[in-house]
Amino acid sequence: MNLKTTKTESPKQLPDDSKLGFGQLFSDHMFNMDYSPEQGWHNARIEPYAPIVMDPATMVLHYGQAIFEGLKAYWTSNGKIQLFRPERNMSRLNHSARLVCIPEVDEAFLLYALKELIAIDKEWVPRAPETSLYIRPTVIATDPYLGVRPSHTYRLFIILSPVGAYYPEGFNPVKIWVTDKYVRTAPGGVGEAKTPANYAASLYGAEVAKGLGYTQVLWLDAIEHRYIEEVGTMNILFVINGTLVTPRLGGSILPGITRDSVLTLARDWNIPVQERSITIDEVMTAHKDGFLQEIFGSGTAAVISPVSHLAWRDDVVMVGDGKVGPVAQKFYDAITDIQYGRAEDPFGWIVPVEEE
Repeated sequence: MNLKTTKTESPKQLPDDSKLGFGQLFSDHMFNMDYSPEQGWHNARIEPYAPIVMDPATMVLHYGQAIFEGLKAYWTSNGKIQLFRPERNMSRLNHSARLVCIPEVDEAFLLYALKELIAIDKEWVPRAPETSLYIRPTVIATDPYLGVRPSHTYRLFIILSPVGAYYPEGFNPVKIWVTDKYVRTAPGGVGEAKTPANYAASLYGAEVAKGLGYTQVLWLDAIEHRYIEEVGTMNILFVINGTLVTPRLGGSILPGITRDSVLTLARDWNIPVQERSITIDEVMTAHKDGFLQEIFGSGTAAVISPVSHLAWRDDVVMVGDGKVGPVAQKFYDAITDIQYGRAEDPFGWIVPVEEE
C-alpha cells in the first residue's frame, strides 16, 4: 500500500514544553486510512490535522463501534526519537478489532505509517524532562445507517499530542475508592478490548469517586462484586509479603502493555509474581495483618501510579507509609529509563522512529 503525504501550509505554534497538560494540544498532521468491502484498507495518507466530517447517521455515533490505542514517543538525550513496544499496540488494536467486528489492519504497515507521521511532526515531540508525545490510533464505523449491525466502512486515523504528567499529582501517590455498586464490564463482554464503551461505562463511578475526594475508582467483578479487576483506566498491582500480585487476565481486563512490562521486569529481578484472582477482602486482611506493602497502577499514560489510600465501604486504610513505595519507584525508574534512552534495553522493547 502506498502512503501519500500532504504537508500543512499553516503550521501551528509549538507549545511550551514546561507547561504541558495531557491530551489538550495536537500536532500539525494526522494519518488517515479508509476501509470498504470492495477495496479493503486503502487511501493511506498523512495530511494536515483537520476535523472529520460525518453524516448525522454515521454508525459510530449511534452504536459505538470503535476501537483505539494509546502509546508514546520519547525524545532521548542523544537527540533520537523512539517508541516503546509499539508492535504490541498494533497487535492489541487488531485484537480489539476482532472483538467488535472491525476489519483487521496490516500491523507492519500501520507502524510504518505511524513512524512517518512522527518523523514529519518530530518538532512536536517535547524535550522537557518526563514529557512525551502521546499517540492515539483510532478506528470508527462510518456507514450512514440506523440499524444494529457491523458497519461496512471504516476510518482509521492517528493523532499526536504532546503531553506532560497524566495526573496533576505527577508521580505521587493517589487515593482510590473501591465500589461494589458500579461495574465497568462483565465476563463475555468487551472488557479486554480498548473500545470507547468501556470508558463510557466507567465515567459515572469515577465521578462518584472524585466527589468523595478520590482520584480513581477500583473496579470489582460484575458477578460477585468481590474480585478486583482494574483501577480507573489502569491495571492494578499489589505487593503482599514480598510477592507481586495482580488480577489474572480473563476477558474483562485490558491486557496492559505496561502491566506486561512490569511483570517481565519483576521476573527478571527474581521478584515472586502471582497472576491470579484476588478479592478486596484479601487485600484488606493483608493490610490488617501487616502484609500489604504497596499498591500501584500501571498504564501507558501514567506509567506507574502509586496508591497512598484505599477506601472500601467504611474503612479507609493508608498503604505503607502513604508515600511512593520502593517497588513502585523501581519499576517507574526502570521503565522510564528505557523509554527515554537513559538505560539499556535488554528486552528489545525500543523501536527507533528514524532508522540509522
